[in-house]
Amino acid sequence: MILSRKAFRRGAIALFVATAIAITPVLSAIAQSTTINGAGATFPALLYERYISEFKKKNPNVNVNYQAIGSGGGIRQVIANVVDFGGSDAAMTDEDMAKVNRGVILVPTAGGAVTPIYNLPGVTNLKLARDVLPEIFAGRITKWNDPKIAKDNSGVNLPNSEIKTIVRADGSGTTFIFTNHLSAVSPYFKGRVGVGTAPKWTTNPLKGRGNPGVAALVQKTQGSIGYVEYSYAKKNNIAIASVQNQKGEFLTPSIENTNKALSTVSFPANFRVFEGNPADGYPITGLTWMMVYKQYDNSQKSEAVKKWVEYVLTEGQNLNASLDFTRIPNDVATRALQQVRSEVKP
Repeated sequence: MILSRKAFRRGAIALFVATAIAITPVLSAIAQSTTINGAGATFPALLYERYISEFKKKNPNVNVNYQAIGSGGGIRQVIANVVDFGGSDAAMTDEDMAKVNRGVILVPTAGGAVTPIYNLPGVTNLKLARDVLPEIFAGRITKWNDPKIAKDNSGVNLPNSEIKTIVRADGSGTTFIFTNHLSAVSPYFKGRVGVGTAPKWTTNPLKGRGNPGVAALVQKTQGSIGYVEYSYAKKNNIAIASVQNQKGEFLTPSIENTNKALSTVSFPANFRVFEGNPADGYPITGLTWMMVYKQYDNSQKSEAVKKWVEYVLTEGQNLNASLDFTRIPNDVATRALQQVRSEVKP
């Protein structure tokens, strides 16, 4: 059958309209999809990966990416405006916050422990006293069979060999938590090395990038000692040392012991905490924060960030314990979420 030109035109128009109607929901869905990019601390990387996986199931139109580059890198990228949020285990200083021209909010997301890891074949359950660990990393104790180490490790065959310290090569919140504690319990360490994400070590240590780099170096270097985030050490079955707390107890990290330490922490209005010597529980305990802007380029981006933060501070907190992180106290999480809801704007 031959169609008239008028009938063909009517059919073409109808087909175009029908196709446009069918395509419109697809285009709308694409338009609503938003990606937010973050970078920073390696300390909570395993936890953030889990957050992202579960968040995506409930928010399919929001894509969250997180690159673990170290806390120092996270702070620098937030200041440089090249990410949508950052991660840090060291709270931003007043000076750093003043450099963020879009304004910034520090959102506490989890508490966790940093643990010394070591490589001494045949030695298990190594104990390190409060006055010993700082002196090892400040270079005052240099041999494994030093009397100060031996007195707390009765019956342990400690070798007469050099202690090889291994630290982070990158600016690291894990390093901040570790040096914050050592400085809090040792005036010598504080004056010699001090607190920081990238301090000036005096022991000429080996250096590894991120938790994986430090762990790999310790595992292949006999006679070495380093430090990593606890869940990373646990996941990779690396030997960890017990550390002495204020009460004189030798403890390894656990949810219970980390919770005890954080139970004494007071969160100010800006949620920045610098406690390095908790009165109870596992002593090398710290917090990790997400850094979000107060101002975003558009409402789509700001709403996506709010959704992400809301998930982390509510349902996400239920995931913390499964990866050996403590949850943020409910009242603190509520305060932080209220601030994000009211102050984050397009």
